[in-house]
Amino acid sequence: MSLEIQYSITSENNLEVKPIGEVDIYTSPDLKNKVFELIENKKLNMVINGEKLEYIDSTGLGILMSIYKKMQENSLNIKILNLKPNIYKLFDITGLSKVFDIQG
Repeated sequence: MSLEIQYSITSENNLEVKPIGEVDIYTSPDLKNKVFELIENKKLNMVINGEKLEYIDSTGLGILMSIYKKMQENSLNIKILNLKPNIYKLFDITGLSKVFDIQG
């Protein structure tokens, strides 16, 4: 499976990023490059909607941490919504559930 990255501006004026598919060693650079470009161009708080995220590996988690740091450097907030239970478990096991604002 591959990765598709959809994004939009929500009614709350947040940037919503929706990764569809798998974030792994092969697709992580695409996610990082796209999101970093969006951060620079939009300068908005971000919501990552994980409802269609099927899989994420340690490389993908590392990319999310770099996105988190980039958002902090720009004084912007990031939250993650709608993770599947098996993906949330990875955030929990790695301690990232304490770093990220994860809802739903």
